[in-house]
Amino acid sequence: MQTIRVHTPSAKYTVYAGSGLLATLAPSITKAIGKLPKRVFVLTSPEIWALWRERFCASFAEEPIVLFLAPGERHKNLRSVEKILRQMSTAGADRSSLLIAFGGGIVGDVGGFVAAIYMRGIQYIQVPTTFLSQVDSSVGGKTGVNLPEGKNLVGSFHHPRAVFADMDLLATLPDRELRAGLFESVKAGIIRDRALLKYMESNAPAILGRDPKALEKVIAASIRMKAEVVGLDEREGGLRMILNLGHTLGHAIESATGYRKLLHGEAVGWGIIAALYLGKLRGTVTEPQFDRLMHLVYLYGPLPALKLNPQRLVDASAKDKKHLGDRRRFVLPVGIGDSVVVEDVTTEELLEAARYMLALAKPVPEKAEANA
Repeated sequence: MQTIRVHTPSAKYTVYAGSGLLATLAPSITKAIGKLPKRVFVLTSPEIWALWRERFCASFAEEPIVLFLAPGERHKNLRSVEKILRQMSTAGADRSSLLIAFGGGIVGDVGGFVAAIYMRGIQYIQVPTTFLSQVDSSVGGKTGVNLPEGKNLVGSFHHPRAVFADMDLLATLPDRELRAGLFESVKAGIIRDRALLKYMESNAPAILGRDPKALEKVIAASIRMKAEVVGLDEREGGLRMILNLGHTLGHAIESATGYRKLLHGEAVGWGIIAALYLGKLRGTVTEPQFDRLMHLVYLYGPLPALKLNPQRLVDASAKDKKHLGDRRRFVLPVGIGDSVVVEDVTTEELLEAARYMLALAKPVPEKAEANA
């Protein structure tokens, strides 16, 4: 097991990454918060609870009160938040209560937001169950939900008291979801961790084959990188925005496809390709560096095909919450293992990057598939 400390101006907590963490979850939480309160709630999905209920509850003297969130980005909204808040209130939750978010990134985002606003804030724990949520969304204190107008437009910063990333939970994760999550680690390597990037280049078969040592190395390195960035810039005033490489167009893709066609990591994967292309156009990466980074992205594919209007994507990206007024903030790679946030990307540049990305994402005609 590896332990990574997150230290920000407003919070200090530990992320535990390894195997077998569910077996000692209750005593581990007790160590993190001091004492288990009278009422412990767990927010999860019906599918996750059916698979892991027995192991999750094994170390608790009393089974936590279970709250369910239906799977899918379309349920990450204020209606779901109100429903959960009212269920907690009916069950007698007070300011001393604890909420455990046990699921993927959507459960973690919604659970964290519920904990942030219930009685003006209660403590919560993250137990992420997907690769993506283990390496990214469970760490850093960002919580929130979507509006019809855009992704994550309502939320708050509310850090967990601890994060338990149990790799055993990945055993039931479909290959597609594993690959989608790995794009967040690819992102981590591109923006700030050259050693992680090199490791992912050299060890793709072991990582995709779920070798425990390889996965633990990638998970721990990704978390450390994010913990370092969050510690330096907790509220996304500057440096932390580099974590959004690929997310500007990635979020636009999700919105344009109704959050139904692609997993979040897949949309980010396509967004990274657009960012790499824009970096090549602007000269922040050379042609050989561009080819190398594109090869890394494709090592962890395939990415789903897309058929979208580039102008529609650019229009959707204008609602990105990172923008300030008329300034369009965009993250570009710089060489290998570095990045920069720029504020002068033009509409035409973004359109060109979107066109390049969508040309690669174009669905293969049925006749061509049959002859392949």
